[in-house]
Amino acid sequence: MNLSIQKKFEIYNALFLKLSYKGANDYGHLIPILAAVAHQKLNEGLNPIDVLDHFYDDYKDIIGIGKLEFMFKVIQYVERQIVLFDSIEDSISPYDLEDQNRLLIENQMSNFQNEDALLELFNYLNSFSVRIVLTAHPTQFYRQPVLDIISKLRISVKENDIQTIDALLHQLGLTTLVNSKSPTPLQEAQNIIHICRHEYYDAIGSFMYELKQRYPQFHNNELIMLGFWPCGDRDGNPYVTFDVTREVIDTLRMTLMKCYYNDVKSLKSKLTFRSIEESLLELQDRLYDAMFNSTSLIDHNEMVNELNAIRAVLISEYSSLYLEDLDRLIVKMEVFKTHFASLDIRQDHSVHKSTVEQILKSNNLITTSISEIEQDALIRMLTDEIIELPNDNDLDAIALDTLKNIAQLPSLQDKNGEEGCHRYIISNSEDIYSVLFVFGLMRWVHKSNDFKFDIVPLFETMNGMNASRDVMEQLYNIPEYRTHLNNRNNKQTIMLGFSDGTKDGGYLKANWSIYKCKESLSEVSDRFNISAIFFDGRGGPPARGGGKTYNFYAARGANIANSDIQLTIQGQTITSTYGTQAKFIYNAEQMISSGLTSLNPGSQTHITDKQRSLIEELSELSFNKYVELKEHPQFLPYLENMTTMKFYGQTKVGSRPGKRNKTSKLTLSDLRAISYVGSWAQLKQNIPGFYGVGTALKRVAEKGRLEDIKSLYQLSPLFRTLIDNSMMSMTKCMFELTSYMQNDDTYGAFWSMLYEEFLLSKEMTLKITGMQTLMENEQLSRHSIQQRDAIVLPLLLVQHYALQKLNSKEELEHRKVYEKLVVRSLYGNINASRNSA
Repeated sequence: MNLSIQKKFEIYNALFLKLSYKGANDYGHLIPILAAVAHQKLNEGLNPIDVLDHFYDDYKDIIGIGKLEFMFKVIQYVERQIVLFDSIEDSISPYDLEDQNRLLIENQMSNFQNEDALLELFNYLNSFSVRIVLTAHPTQFYRQPVLDIISKLRISVKENDIQTIDALLHQLGLTTLVNSKSPTPLQEAQNIIHICRHEYYDAIGSFMYELKQRYPQFHNNELIMLGFWPCGDRDGNPYVTFDVTREVIDTLRMTLMKCYYNDVKSLKSKLTFRSIEESLLELQDRLYDAMFNSTSLIDHNEMVNELNAIRAVLISEYSSLYLEDLDRLIVKMEVFKTHFASLDIRQDHSVHKSTVEQILKSNNLITTSISEIEQDALIRMLTDEIIELPNDNDLDAIALDTLKNIAQLPSLQDKNGEEGCHRYIISNSEDIYSVLFVFGLMRWVHKSNDFKFDIVPLFETMNGMNASRDVMEQLYNIPEYRTHLNNRNNKQTIMLGFSDGTKDGGYLKANWSIYKCKESLSEVSDRFNISAIFFDGRGGPPARGGGKTYNFYAARGANIANSDIQLTIQGQTITSTYGTQAKFIYNAEQMISSGLTSLNPGSQTHITDKQRSLIEELSELSFNKYVELKEHPQFLPYLENMTTMKFYGQTKVGSRPGKRNKTSKLTLSDLRAISYVGSWAQLKQNIPGFYGVGTALKRVAEKGRLEDIKSLYQLSPLFRTLIDNSMMSMTKCMFELTSYMQNDDTYGAFWSMLYEEFLLSKEMTLKITGMQTLMENEQLSRHSIQQRDAIVLPLLLVQHYALQKLNSKEELEHRKVYEKLVVRSLYGNINASRNSA
């Protein structure tokens, strides 16, 4: 591990554990002792109840409070230790870390030696785009005051300001970390907009300015774009309504006006020249009005033109004084315009189907179901006919809100510009009607085919991905939809869901299926002269398409459309990967550089027929093993009874429910990927990130083809990234924590089955990579995981103590308290992992 991180944590943690506020120093010094005891005793095979009971008995005279109260103290301490460790790690720029595997634009440039190759590179860079879409999925629980403390701690740690650090740690100890109630969608949005304002505004502005200065041939203002889902994503979230969507559009724009206002105000204090200051004052006044009055709008082109006029005067009359400050602001206005981030609308296909059915019923075109209409007639209704909308009283609440939201979309574009809101995403897309229902609703509401919106199918299940090529080919063959695409510059955005894909098909199968799906969709789109743009729905961990994501994009083959990289960033990943200006710039540059690798003459992204056949075989073998797991009679009961899954809904981390439907019975299809993957992560088993990998590798190796797999790992960037990310999932496992489950009468054999696949996957991945330990080639990340696991172990011990008590057959006097212990422990464990869900 980077010694400065480790040593700083030891020093500042010593300060933290000896805080002088009331009650703090009674227990702080016991936390490291509990961590050491837990590590030793769990490895010896003791269960969490025995470990904690013995520890409490040994130290109860020092502890001086009841056992349950002490366990809550442990959680509070560990949560804050994690905050401290986050601050220390984040205080170091990723550019300064020695063993980062860097994909930097400057390094990519050096690979292009001749003038023609460089010209091709800049032509590509000037049309290329990375869209980072910020979502509000519930994997980040810190309140805004805590995020502010973390930000100040990060600065103080960087400056080694011991006195300020001591005060901030004291403040942290007295500050409540978690929400007392679930946030509203708008509160979620405001938390992320806060990060946009204080980190991304300057980060993107500086990056783009410096890139333009370094490379005069570069002029692409859309190289880095922000997308935004909070208050636009209504899939399964009844609290996102049309008026909430309208409010966040205003909040995004008015926050951006505050950023512009502050920059203009600063500029005005420098450009104190008679022929300039009046223009700046006028602009400043208009921005002041626009940042408080939602009806006051300013066109970004007008602002840029005014600043360019000032620029000309500054050069001709005032020796270009403070020209750089002015140019930096102009770049920001060219990038962010008036929208700051582009709001996406998302809803589930079933909602659109229900809405269309209600409209058709009100027009007496069907009696019960849309299936009464022949396909050709239904397509004609959706693409060519105008169907009258019913009275509001004839629609249920969600259908009415759906139509009101569609009706207001042009007015949202009037406020923030077309780029501010121009995509409508349909979850659970599996047929042409996923797109055509939205196409029809847009037409019926606006009584026109001319609407400035991209309709984006989201294929997220194995069935959806398997059907996606035929779906898009059918859509491209419908003249009215083809005309719509012509009006949208012949571009079709297609979203693919890694999270539900992995939940549905397992790790290897899902990732390989998505890769093939992109190849197939690229081919069919090319055939119709349509530019396919892929938008990846990724979560934090490898099991949800996360991990080292830029390596996936660097591994894209020539058969996959490569004009854009678009992906979701959510919850804790927003703060852990993109939470500071340095981190944002570094990871954005990694994404941009990964897109350039396809032009690199030395690129090895092509997958040969032999490699393709081997990956296909491994994919099917792992899928079969994963299906066996899903079909095991104890699979869902184990999730429901032995993990923290049923407690996820009690955390106050997000506005959206953990299940899509309100039925009491647990089904895998209703379960959100966040809850599914997150529950395995809480258990420190991470099953979705590796299950089936070991079995697949072993079975192929038993056929005498171990060397083929080793060669595949060395020569295929895609396969290497898949294995490396799976190794990250396994590194975060801690099966000794749950080894007590092997003695459970009901679930003992099931736990042992999971553990055996873990051991096999670890053995086989080490064998094919030639490594001695997991993540041997990523020392910094591995040591970070180990340090975080060591910090969070006492909290995990408390969590499993409570789970073990709750699953025991004895009558519990304090059942509600144990349930509260589980819920409280979820928060710290989520954040300690940084990408657990």
